[in-house]
Amino acid sequence: MSQPERRPVVLRGGTVLTVDAGHTVLEGHDVLVVDDRIAGVGVDLEVPAGTEEIDARGGIVMPGMIDTHRHMWQTAMRGYGADWTLTQYFVWYYLEHGRKFRPQDVYAGNLVAAIEAVDAGVTTCVDWSHGLQTTQHADAAVDGLAAVPGRFLLAYGNIQDAPANWTGTSELRDFLDRRRGDVEGFQLAFDVTGDPSFPEKPAFEVARDLALPVTTHAGVWGATNDDGIRLMYEHGFMAPETIYVHAATLSADSYHRIAATGGSVSVSTESEQSAGQGYPPTWALRSHDIPVSLSMDTSVWWSGDLFTAMRTTLGADRSREHLEAHARGETVTHAALRAEHVVDMATRGGARALGREADLGSVEVGKKADLVLVRNEHSPVSFPILHPHGHVAFQAQRGDVEAVLVDGRVVKRDHRLVGVDLAAARRAVEETVDHLRGELGEDEWRQGMNPDIPETKILDNPYQYTDYRSATTHGA
Repeated sequence: MSQPERRPVVLRGGTVLTVDAGHTVLEGHDVLVVDDRIAGVGVDLEVPAGTEEIDARGGIVMPGMIDTHRHMWQTAMRGYGADWTLTQYFVWYYLEHGRKFRPQDVYAGNLVAAIEAVDAGVTTCVDWSHGLQTTQHADAAVDGLAAVPGRFLLAYGNIQDAPANWTGTSELRDFLDRRRGDVEGFQLAFDVTGDPSFPEKPAFEVARDLALPVTTHAGVWGATNDDGIRLMYEHGFMAPETIYVHAATLSADSYHRIAATGGSVSVSTESEQSAGQGYPPTWALRSHDIPVSLSMDTSVWWSGDLFTAMRTTLGADRSREHLEAHARGETVTHAALRAEHVVDMATRGGARALGREADLGSVEVGKKADLVLVRNEHSPVSFPILHPHGHVAFQAQRGDVEAVLVDGRVVKRDHRLVGVDLAAARRAVEETVDHLRGELGEDEWRQGMNPDIPETKILDNPYQYTDYRSATTHGA
């Protein structure tokens, strides 16, 4: 897939959501892009000769969105687990069938996931890639990401082996050296079970030695809990660059530890609402002043866009606020979480979590030119735009993304991706589906999609490298 050309571009006359510190909204403004940077924001800007002009009148220009937690390797199975619980997800991927993914299957998932991200205006995405059983799988993951003109970070993980094992190999270090520069950056992705022996300690030491951030599923009902946070804290492994995913079932003590060490939380509201990690925690994070970014988790279940993430996050937070007020006999008269806040979480919040707030996440002169134009002249929902942040959070959707720029290049124009071979991605995905279906057999393939409801029992530990069972581990 070809890299789009880079030449000066100006988006003319749009409503600009700057997502700067003051959440400034500029109506009827132009945004000029020169090389990979935003060169000007103003009215009737003069532009260099040969500048491409994009009509943004009647539309919204906003920063490219940033997803801090997406299992991209699973995307070839889009929608397969729509009726799963978290227990069924663990059984399918961790305990039974995750090992059946070949490197080419990881490639197919990453390729189509990267395409769908850019198409929806997600210009930066963390591939929470915990299906990397070998470095051949990891190479395939990077190849899929590198084929698409977006910003992608590979969070390297392997659910089929202990973190202490796979992080300690020379193969991992060789991979990181070989593929540096092929993606935007690397993280290490693993979870902390709360086992008192802290078997994940060597993995944290590798992350520190390699200067790589750690991203971890924390506060997930039945899998990770306060003990994991406490062990990280007591051993000095909680850092500002650490991203805690979900963090939905933690105590105030754990939230205090995250806040005190400067970490952030990636909230996947659709996932938390549906799978059972815990209630989406923005209401608790707000009370502890913990920074929030948004993520969509996996297309095995849910949508691959952050418009949905913004919408469901507002709904979950406000629902809880009303419910708790009603239980006290009170009425909420002003919502604590506003549309502008979730737009911030989907853009600037992601940049902050990745340590990139200086050059990503807002429309300001000098920052990287990652931009999204939300405009759809063929939709009756595109007008009027009275409350721009609210329009993005509640009215807009993937089909309204008319143009996308990444690093100053137009990668989507007139609602069509530039230089992307969707047919090739479709063929790769079809081959993966055929492979998995053949490996499982037709009956098991269909049953996996709609598993029987089992008798209530304790879930087998999905983290197979330790016999430790969390005190809160329950089956469904």
